[in-house]
Amino acid sequence: MKTKKTTHKNNLTSIVVDTAAFPSSTALLLVGAGSRYENKKNNGIAHFFEHMAFKGSKKYPTAFILASLVDGLGGSFNAFTSQDHTGYYIKAPTKHFEKVVDVISDMITQPLLKPEEIEREKGVIIEEINMYEDMPQRKVFELYENLVFAGSPLGFDIAGTKETVSAFNKKTFTDYIASLYFPSNAVFVAAGGLSGTSAESIISEKFKGWKDGEAGTFLPIKESQTKPQLMARHKKTEQAHLCIGFRAFSFKDPRRYALQVLSAILGKGMSSRLFMEVRERRGLAYHISSYTDFYADTGTILTHAGIKADKKQVEESIKIILEEHGKIIDGKIKGEELVKVKEMIKGGFILSLEDTLDVASYYGRNLLLQGEFKTPEDTIKSIEKVTIEDVVAVAKDVFVKEGLNMTLISPFTDGETLAKQLVI
Repeated sequence: MKTKKTTHKNNLTSIVVDTAAFPSSTALLLVGAGSRYENKKNNGIAHFFEHMAFKGSKKYPTAFILASLVDGLGGSFNAFTSQDHTGYYIKAPTKHFEKVVDVISDMITQPLLKPEEIEREKGVIIEEINMYEDMPQRKVFELYENLVFAGSPLGFDIAGTKETVSAFNKKTFTDYIASLYFPSNAVFVAAGGLSGTSAESIISEKFKGWKDGEAGTFLPIKESQTKPQLMARHKKTEQAHLCIGFRAFSFKDPRRYALQVLSAILGKGMSSRLFMEVRERRGLAYHISSYTDFYADTGTILTHAGIKADKKQVEESIKIILEEHGKIIDGKIKGEELVKVKEMIKGGFILSLEDTLDVASYYGRNLLLQGEFKTPEDTIKSIEKVTIEDVVAVAKDVFVKEGLNMTLISPFTDGETLAKQLVI
């Protein structure tokens, strides 16, 4: 892959990644805007504006016109909102690249934000919130973030609440856009078969009218946890859904690669320790996996499982999960297991780069969030360097009793009693 990074006159940074592959590409605009930049009054505005960008702009004044145009290009478009960034993308044949960039530019820099569309979309987002309430396997992750990052916007639900969403008006949007949507707080990435497209000049031309400014900042996390924490929610479900995790460190910390390896040893893939112990050997769960999340000033490692709604089985699962954490603290890792896991991580990463959206996301997130222009080879080398000693050291630093957290959604009315399982 050939890459070129350009800083344009208005301070928008672009990255063009020519994969020399199929004549298709992804155009992705990432903005440093998300729920952790919100407050209790406007919680959900980042996600709501993501929706409104598709409701009409100066050149493309209705949702139907926008959707029909992209469909007519043979493309697809979508967006996403996270805690610390928002992304808008279109995938289409490369011959339409100029039109694709024009569409994204106009959607973001010239949104109409019609009051009647805002009112209509409130109902859509409230139903989205209701949908998540009916998805306990997803909702338990939100509860985990509510618990771990309590007192910080980082712990807000990204979609907001029914109350905050219902209160938004056009000024809520314009104030939010005016605080964060600037070229210097964004990265535009184009990835795909882009040879001969003059991509840099097209991006520069289409975004030249976007005026720069000084973006607002987020409130840093204040770590204050001194004992294990539990949040249990009663809900009539067929499964008990739980997250068990620990506070960790930011994506600026070089130990993040060791933590990713540690997470994979625990619960990534069908040969991982937790998959084998909880599912294969005991039949306690269908799904169990471990994850890492990193932010600019904090992070977490967690395991999610969906377990039969039986108290004894839930308690046994919690016990096994924590026992596997303890084994790693004790240094019980073999060299061949480390080699296998690192190859799995590297292989999955390489396979993901077959998708131009993943390529664009990789380069864009690294630059926007971490300020690093990293190649895939850089990431692979960092993973290869991880040793057993690194993994054990990170486990000892992170897997401490006072940093343990658990969230549970289950049909148990006395779910809080499971707090006694929060031991290592």
